[in-house]
Amino acid sequence: MQKNRYRLSLTAALLAAMSLAACTPAETEVPAPASAAETSQSAAPSAAISPAPTKDPAKEAAKAEVPAASGTALEQLATIDIKGRAPKTGYSREQFGDGWLDPDRNGCDARNDILQRDLVNETFKPGTSNCVVLTGTLADPFTATTIDFVRGNKTSTLVQIDHIVALSDGWQKGAQQLTASQREAFANDPLNLMAADGPTNGAKSDSDAATWLPPNKGFRCEYVALQTAVKAKYDLWMTQAEHDAIKNILTSSCPDQPAPADNGGVAVPVAMKEAPAKHAPAKESAAKQSAQKQQAPAAQQKQDAPAGSDEETIVYENCADVKANGAAPIKVGDLGWDQKFDRDGDGVGCES
Repeated sequence: MQKNRYRLSLTAALLAAMSLAACTPAETEVPAPASAAETSQSAAPSAAISPAPTKDPAKEAAKAEVPAASGTALEQLATIDIKGRAPKTGYSREQFGDGWLDPDRNGCDARNDILQRDLVNETFKPGTSNCVVLTGTLADPFTATTIDFVRGNKTSTLVQIDHIVALSDGWQKGAQQLTASQREAFANDPLNLMAADGPTNGAKSDSDAATWLPPNKGFRCEYVALQTAVKAKYDLWMTQAEHDAIKNILTSSCPDQPAPADNGGVAVPVAMKEAPAKHAPAKESAAKQSAQKQQAPAAQQKQDAPAGSDEETIVYENCADVKANGAAPIKVGDLGWDQKFDRDGDGVGCES
């Protein structure tokens, strides 16, 4: 009997405990006491979370791009539009006039004008009013070497007249929109012309500054400044890559490089135009020079003539003839050039 009472009391107690547990909400549970470390962290001031650092105005100003100085190539570069390259469709050398012209009407074509300007110790063909250059010495800006120029069927191509902004490049960046007379001016403008090493000029072809620069690093500042000046003068544009290449050269090497003056296009620095004495022929008497000019070999007498004259020009029948005379590859502006040699329209013929 006592055992039964005990069991009933125990059962009642268990039921009462279960009833209380079911009625107690979970959120009323008392959390465990915090550890000392947790208490220390919670007591730390909110300033322990670092705020965003304050920018130093002086440092930020130093990072800002410095405006280009007045009269510099960098300032001129900022005026040129940046666009994509247009198709080459419709391009030909004839779009820029029929060969070398005489824009300054001095009786000499542009090619001979540039040879006179960029060579030293020149001699001239008799009876041409000192227009047709027979010999001279070039301090080549592309390679920083000295080249002896001798006019002739096999030798003239050693010194070529480079279009600093290639005609094809100009065509694809705005020259299509110029008038025929403006394109002729562009092709014969002394600002856009420079005597240079023939093979190196051939390697340049119609590249812009993004894909080709002179091997002579000391001339790159002047070179890109000239390209910038020509494009600014004729309102031609640049691609983004071309613009960035020119800007990188100017900002890193010569931020104060002056924009070339359009006063006849002095393309070669005075220091480079002075050929090294050990390579340059000595100055000779006027009488001796005259005698040498009279005795010039027949190969030197066959040449392109000043504008408006009836002098004989070099003519090649085909690419085999060009190669036989050592003139391949032949480029727009070279002696003997003919559009028939340029099958792919890139301004270079008899390439293979």
